[in-house]
Amino acid sequence: MREARFDAQGSRVRWSEADGAEPARVYVHGLGAASAAYHAHIAARPELAGRRSLFVDLPGHGLSDRPADFGYTLEDHADALAAALDEARLAGAEIVAHSMGGSVAVVLAHRRPDLVARLVLTEANLDPHPPATAGSSRIATYTEEEFVHDGYARVLEEVGSPWAATMRLTDPLALHRSATGLVAGTRPTMRRMLSDVRVDRVYLQGALSGELVGRRELEASGVRVVTVPAAGHSVMFDNADAFAAAIVGQP
Repeated sequence: MREARFDAQGSRVRWSEADGAEPARVYVHGLGAASAAYHAHIAARPELAGRRSLFVDLPGHGLSDRPADFGYTLEDHADALAAALDEARLAGAEIVAHSMGGSVAVVLAHRRPDLVARLVLTEANLDPHPPATAGSSRIATYTEEEFVHDGYARVLEEVGSPWAATMRLTDPLALHRSATGLVAGTRPTMRRMLSDVRVDRVYLQGALSGELVGRRELEASGVRVVTVPAAGHSVMFDNADAFAAAIVGQP
């Protein structure tokens, strides 16, 4: 396991890493998740094995520290991810990121273009104020105090076993602040940043999740949008073959 400082107090963002060829692939999880749990089975596939692979847990999640005085905004998470990549001496990495992690990856590419050569985003949040069905919106309906003292336990019961398994590894305060930061979005929006950054960009949308809002505009800006059959929000679990093929770049 490796680690890097991400705030003035010396809090650490941590990741596990597999050696291999450059450029590296950096896997980033979504809200209330952990990178290895969601992506290690993908990185081990024959068509993807052999590349240097990092599984980064964002602040407050998984194995990383969870300082109470940290903001956990998308920008904060992106800066912490940048600290990890700087410590790992990476440049021009391929970022494979899910849901909120995709939003963080877009912000990273916007703020630190030297670190990113390619984005593979799985159902990343691109706009503020996502639908009420989104987990972040549900969490953000609570005040911070309500969520920490009562809402966290309720949400764990509501989300079901697979997501709860990693959400239990997420600090309640960090989870709430990350969710409210995701709902608030960024300026410019993540969608605008994604359209503007000059790297190779792939966006994966699970067919069961419905049509991607603004798909034509994203494609016009050079984003390759792939609709993955027989998959919902967690494409890497629902259709691992198609997910791996999209990372490799196959149609």
